[in-house]
Amino acid sequence: MASAYLNKTLGSGNRDKWTWSAWVKKHSNGSILPLFHADDGSSNYYTHISFHDTDSLFFQNRYANTNKGYKITTQLFRDLNAWYHVQFVWDSNNSTADDRQIIYVNGERITAYDVNITPNLDQNSTINDGYEHRIGRGGTGFNGSQYADVTLTHVHFTDGYAYDASTFGESDSVSGIWKPKTAPSVTYGTNGFFLKMENSGAMGTDSSGQSNTFTVNGTITQTEDTPS
Repeated sequence: MASAYLNKTLGSGNRDKWTWSAWVKKHSNGSILPLFHADDGSSNYYTHISFHDTDSLFFQNRYANTNKGYKITTQLFRDLNAWYHVQFVWDSNNSTADDRQIIYVNGERITAYDVNITPNLDQNSTINDGYEHRIGRGGTGFNGSQYADVTLTHVHFTDGYAYDASTFGESDSVSGIWKPKTAPSVTYGTNGFFLKMENSGAMGTDSSGQSNTFTVNGTITQTEDTPS
């Protein structure tokens, strides 16, 4: 997806609770690789998740030009041969402040951050606010000229539901390696989607049953390299 991306304008959904989960294989290090982004057309309101140019994971919610939820992991992710299961949870109406913005990688919750600004209780995100949502590219408000040099598969988004990593992955009984659940038991909600990336002619096809198919921009190349 180095010069291509997916986009869709999602209508009004739950701005306080959602989950984004995907299997990602990086093809380069040292640059911002946008995974999921929505903004209002400015730098005042946006929600952005990506690999940072330091190769950490980056989860930022910018609201009224102020960081209302901001994480940069201490752990770095530089293995270009590995599949990473990355999962971002926004749950701002959670009574526990540390549980309002969560990152999981390969089934493990990340707890060490170089930057960690906790969202306020019931803090809104720009995700689910009726704006254009992008997979694989930043937006007008942040890194709009940058694309994700990655391979993606099994991209899940649940509108109104905060799930832990075991919902979408599990340890292989023989090798112990974290692997995807191909048909997880989840409720997707109004704006939810499940992009398998299995149809080479329609890579943005939604398999969640919610008909939230994304538009393909540029050329996305299908590969048989999968996390399973």
